[in-house]
Amino acid sequence: MSNFEAKSICILGRQPALGLAELESLYGAEHVRPAGTAAVLDIPAEQISFSSLGGTIKVAKLLTVIDSIDWKDLARYLFDKIPEHTEHLPGGKFTLGLSVYGHKVPIKQIEAALLEVKKLIRQTGRPVRIVPNKQPALNSAQVLHNKLTHKGAWELLFIKDGQRTLLAQTLFVQDIEAYGARDQARPARDARVGMLPPKLAQIMVNLAAGHYQNKEFESWDKADGLRRVRILDPFCGTGVILQEALLMGYSVYGTDIEPRMVEYSQRNIRWLFDKFPSLEGQVDIEIADATSYQWAGFSAIASETFLGRPLAKMPDEAALKQIISDANTVIKKFLQNIAPQLKTGQSLCLAVPEWRHPVNPQSQGLDGVQGAVEQRTEPYMKYGEGATETATPQSAKSASGLRLSRKQAGAAPVLRLPLLDKLTDMGYTYWDLKHVRREELVYYREDQVVARRLLRIRKA
Repeated sequence: MSNFEAKSICILGRQPALGLAELESLYGAEHVRPAGTAAVLDIPAEQISFSSLGGTIKVAKLLTVIDSIDWKDLARYLFDKIPEHTEHLPGGKFTLGLSVYGHKVPIKQIEAALLEVKKLIRQTGRPVRIVPNKQPALNSAQVLHNKLTHKGAWELLFIKDGQRTLLAQTLFVQDIEAYGARDQARPARDARVGMLPPKLAQIMVNLAAGHYQNKEFESWDKADGLRRVRILDPFCGTGVILQEALLMGYSVYGTDIEPRMVEYSQRNIRWLFDKFPSLEGQVDIEIADATSYQWAGFSAIASETFLGRPLAKMPDEAALKQIISDANTVIKKFLQNIAPQLKTGQSLCLAVPEWRHPVNPQSQGLDGVQGAVEQRTEPYMKYGEGATETATPQSAKSASGLRLSRKQAGAAPVLRLPLLDKLTDMGYTYWDLKHVRREELVYYREDQVVARRLLRIRKA
């Protein structure tokens, strides 16, 4: 990292580790450096594939580094520099927003600094409007609504980086309306189908296949090159991963054991083709049992696997043991089936279930349970009937033999699949990252029972 020259900043989402892992997978560890809830890259902001990033909410150009984290010094820098720079902008009203990351500064102090900046700009004869802060950082909706990435407007970012502060200007912000439309407007979607968020689907595709880009991020021809990379989703459900991978430039191959899910995926992909005709011809979808099927021709695997029975609350010990056994059996059979079909080094990113006691169980309902309405429950239940797998000796155990994570001392345990200790025996190896520990690759909300662990592995 000695030759690392910071050029851009990525502001990461609700679970920063996932966004950081995604960036490392895409661009390589040597081009990425963590900075709190942000990532610093030595890649120009304009060259970052922002529309394909599910874990980054803003991309900004690094303007300068301030050798201080004292708010008085940061405010003084704004007072000195902003009026000077606005004199060189085209005429008309100027709109300014400010977001602060990592600094413990009251909203009132941010407001006071912005009011002073507003007064100084007005003294130059330019009309100016300040976007008020409800939190230290403006959210995506505020940036979009106030058009802070458009001509005649700025969003400036203060990002704490050790004992220094990075000052950056936002160039791109996550289009929350586009994500919502892709998720909510799909024709084959209902309350019990298609719960995988599009952002998470993007992260998974990048964790599985980002290495196809990271060596050539400056010159890769997506219109041709990525179409040669084929993403397989063996548990495709309603096709969220297929949809996002197509939009990211890949060709896709989806299968599912349930005919209804295959029909839903086909309907959703046809809907996508109506909006983006250039994507046609890049997809195959068919009925197949992931525990026994032989696939032909794929580059990498990104898939949300069988998450188990719906749960609105943590069940009793016997029921939970059976649920874990069912999911473990299906996923293990799939991994054993696909292993001889993989080439050495071929990559997979699988969302597998783990079970957590929710922080606020009283507030739970089925609509708020991650994976609780998983659509691929019934067709795979037969594999778990009567099957029980215990944890390996090196795992922590409860009275029932379930694998427990003791990571949070004194907290309710996290229950994981026993097969996670047996990947080597099945011919796999963890594909670990430099900046993110594998234990951090979990997508969840605190009020939910079923979380998604992102299993990033390769064929040994």
